[in-house]
Amino acid sequence: MAYDTLLTRRDGFVEYLTLNRPDVRNAFNEKMIAELTAWAAAMNADDDVRVAVIAGEGKVFSAGADITWMANALGYTHDENVQDANAAARMFAALDTLPIPLIGRIHAAALGGGAGLAAVCDVVIAEENTVFGFSEVKLGILPAVISPYALAKIGRSAARELFLTGMRFGPARAREIGLVHAVVPAAELDTIVEMYVNEFLSAAPDAISTAKALIPRVWARGAFDVAGLTAEAIAARRVSAEGQEGLRAFLEKRKASWDVSRRS
Repeated sequence: MAYDTLLTRRDGFVEYLTLNRPDVRNAFNEKMIAELTAWAAAMNADDDVRVAVIAGEGKVFSAGADITWMANALGYTHDENVQDANAAARMFAALDTLPIPLIGRIHAAALGGGAGLAAVCDVVIAEENTVFGFSEVKLGILPAVISPYALAKIGRSAARELFLTGMRFGPARAREIGLVHAVVPAAELDTIVEMYVNEFLSAAPDAISTAKALIPRVWARGAFDVAGLTAEAIAARRVSAEGQEGLRAFLEKRKASWDVSRRS
């Protein structure tokens, strides 16, 4: 599928997605939101993809909302603003619930909605000079649509600091609060991204998607409350084709059939 605001590249079982509006620092507009939603739907329907990487073309990952788009919103009615926000909410939900792992390759800046994109990634690797920010209050608005995903990553305490001040922060702080998983020099960014790609390619794809779906079902609930759910989940995996193959591969000291990692 061809896109106007995105670039895509397939390498084996890996999909590489690049935000492609470098002239406006990969800022969001209606078109990009619609295309990211469509891309997520395409990934849901594509059994050949086992991991995806999202990056930004040009100088920054994403600076958030497009100024022209925001200017247009000045003339929107309340209902039009609700419709506009719902489209963005559907996009973030579609990306967050992808059945495959989504890796964020973040460089230079991830602000506003760009930080929201980082929040819906399963693994985030940031270049060591990246600047993050939930900066919406500086513009008199809110990080509302991205808040469920940001809160799930950074927690209430960090959100109270960063949502309410709108202050910018570096990758070390982002890692401390759980928004980022690895901070690396620019020269090592792609190497670490590929390391994670290989980790995912060495694991069972259905097990990964099931584990990803399990996390929000178990998160913030007591162990007693989810005991039945988790017992059923592991029992189902043990009798599954992947579970049987994984155990046999371990006992026979060989690679499992799904392991297509590209390790040297």
